[in-house]
Amino acid sequence: MPALTAKGEDIHFSLLDVLRRADELHAPLCTTPGEAVALIEYLLAICFAAEDYPASPDEWCTWVIEGHPFDKAVEWLADGAPGDWDLFHRDTPLGQNSQLRCKMDVEGTGPAQLILERVGDYSQFFDHHHLEDPTPIPAAEAFRALLVQHVYGLAGRARLSGKWLGPKLTNLAAGRLQSRIRVVAQGNTLGETLRLNLYPAAGGEVGRFNHSWTSAIFSRRGFQTKPPGRVTSGPADLHSCLGRSVLLEPVTAANGKDVLVTRVLIGAGEILELDPERDFEDAVSKQKVNGHGRPLWPSPTRALWRDAHALYTAATKEEKGLFGRLRTLAARTGDGLGGGSPYTLWAVGLLADKTLVTTWTDGYFPYAPSQEIELCWASQHGSAVAERIADGLERAAYAAWKIVYPNPKPADRPAQQARFDARREFWPAAEQPFLYLLEETALGAPAAQALPDYTAELRLLAEDFLKHRLDSLPANDTGMRARARAEQRFREWLAAPGAPVELRGGSG
Repeated sequence: MPALTAKGEDIHFSLLDVLRRADELHAPLCTTPGEAVALIEYLLAICFAAEDYPASPDEWCTWVIEGHPFDKAVEWLADGAPGDWDLFHRDTPLGQNSQLRCKMDVEGTGPAQLILERVGDYSQFFDHHHLEDPTPIPAAEAFRALLVQHVYGLAGRARLSGKWLGPKLTNLAAGRLQSRIRVVAQGNTLGETLRLNLYPAAGGEVGRFNHSWTSAIFSRRGFQTKPPGRVTSGPADLHSCLGRSVLLEPVTAANGKDVLVTRVLIGAGEILELDPERDFEDAVSKQKVNGHGRPLWPSPTRALWRDAHALYTAATKEEKGLFGRLRTLAARTGDGLGGGSPYTLWAVGLLADKTLVTTWTDGYFPYAPSQEIELCWASQHGSAVAERIADGLERAAYAAWKIVYPNPKPADRPAQQARFDARREFWPAAEQPFLYLLEETALGAPAAQALPDYTAELRLLAEDFLKHRLDSLPANDTGMRARARAEQRFREWLAAPGAPVELRGGSG
């Protein structure tokens, strides 16, 4: 069902073929980063359910270095009952809840409701006429959208009536990855990516794979009351969790062969009680002001690359989880992998305004085991330089504003000061130089030697953006004083004792 790239071609494969040819395939061809993450999550769940995973961190290293094949996962899929993998099974549809069928004719809508980015606001009080569009979508696309709903679905209210099965059916809980950054260690092939992200199951318990809402040997949640979160039985259960109660209605295409999805019905799904020690393998902790840590979360105002140092710090300090295992690769491979950048730390997050999807945010950061210390140093110092320059631009804007608007209304200040603030141009422009600094470091270049050139490039960018912002000043005495003061304030801030040494050394 997933669409993946094989040797440069866009070909559709079954789940069985995906695992058979995992080391021939590259990254999934998906419409969004979240869809790719959801597919990887599902493939990890299959590997765990088949008990095709490393039993220890040492065995994990061997798997990664020697390219362990996924024979057990292939055999497990091939030997499964056909109904287990039937997306449109009457009683146990894959990843769905057949209990919703009796309401499909009345409550079902077009397949747009299944696609996270097309739903609009998850609130029953908003106009959702676009969801009535009956245009069908291919079954493979519907399957991938279903996986995204399970992993990233937003909180809010579903379209089902609270008079049926209970009012809690209409209240949607947030997906388990909706509020945090998911970090995927990427290799050169899909197989390498799966091996990097598999891990030893706690206590050797992989748990149950969630084929369908109605096929489980345990009771799913009811909808009359909100139950406590369910503790997962292991990683197979965690990575295949049914975060939504969904049903798809199929129709045969005009060619008589292809199957399309014409209507869907979505209600509340499972609620999990996640264990921080067991269920957050990839999480990167970020300290808040009050001292309490929480997994790194997506921000609408802060690009992911600005927090790359958090990933590299975890890779040098964590003893457990994904980053703890990555540390062991350096000891096992020595300089064998240090001459290049074989892996990438891919960070993905979903940005949402309460119940409305805004956009996906993601970032790719090179990782070479033998360069982890250098990468950590480069990301920390590179980020500090960028933050200091951005602060200087803000102070320069304030200096110009104070002269041009001597008696402003408080409510007018943000818009007036924004006129001179070049940070909007600076931050997007600073990303590529920062990533280039990391790439050079991952390839073996000493970070301390590359940092001065990076600093000089960012400073030139900032000075140019500031100049263009100040060009809007009037050509009179006030304008000249404002320009001079803004530029002076910018230089002073970069030369101040608290600035990175590379900036102080380059100040004129």
